[in-house]
Amino acid sequence: MTRQKAILTIIILLLIVGSVYFGLRCFGVQKEFHQARAALENQKTNEKVLDFTKLFIEKILKAETEVDFETRLKLENAIRNLDDKEVLEQWNKFVNSKNEGEAQSQVKNLLELLINKIHPVE
Repeated sequence: MTRQKAILTIIILLLIVGSVYFGLRCFGVQKEFHQARAALENQKTNEKVLDFTKLFIEKILKAETEVDFETRLKLENAIRNLDDKEVLEQWNKFVNSKNEGEAQSQVKNLLELLINKIHPVE
């Protein structure tokens, strides 16, 4: 009977040790998963910012003529798609500029903000 008790105790201890080990591994994997998810979200945001910036440069900065309504709408949708209040506020400052000098200043601020969204200054 004592031998069976000893074997049973060893098995129970092994099961406890195994449970603790796999529990710790599970938490480690879960932490890695959350880090990977955050990195993926960051990458998606960066892609949206880059897509908008490319569109902005192509349609606004390189424009030879006045920007048409359809292009403005496309840019407005792209900026809202970023889902970033700060960028949207800067966009509105640019759009609501009173003169060319103010618009140029706001464009610089907008582009700087967009670049900082991709690669934050530390």
